[in-house]
Amino acid sequence: MTRTPIRPDGIAPPVATFAHAVLSEASGQILHTAGVVPIQPDGTVPEDLAEQASAVWSNILAILSEASMGPANVVSVTTYVVPGQDLGVVMAERDRSLEGRLAASTLVVVPELAQPEWKVEVAVIATG
Repeated sequence: MTRTPIRPDGIAPPVATFAHAVLSEASGQILHTAGVVPIQPDGTVPEDLAEQASAVWSNILAILSEASMGPANVVSVTTYVVPGQDLGVVMAERDRSLEGRLAASTLVVVPELAQPEWKVEVAVIATG
């Protein structure tokens, strides 16, 4: 399956490391995750935002692996963050986890997540 970042000349470039859109061509698998939250395998939730973002992406990478996919298969990322957090920390973990590959990406600041200790939640779409 080919994945091509779409970067139209007639619009401003993305404001961070992501693509405006990603065109996927072929008939293959599509993986949609639920919102992935910062619960570590032992059931704990880190306090620190960077550690929460790392836990979320570690969980996403495990989900991708279980589906015989990896970071290169991710075509879309939707990130939810509660107010007052350093968005750069969240974006840096996304970029690190995607190994520099571009995906369509949306980051939304929301009033709260389902549990008060959660600061970040991420859903992805991957194709294979």
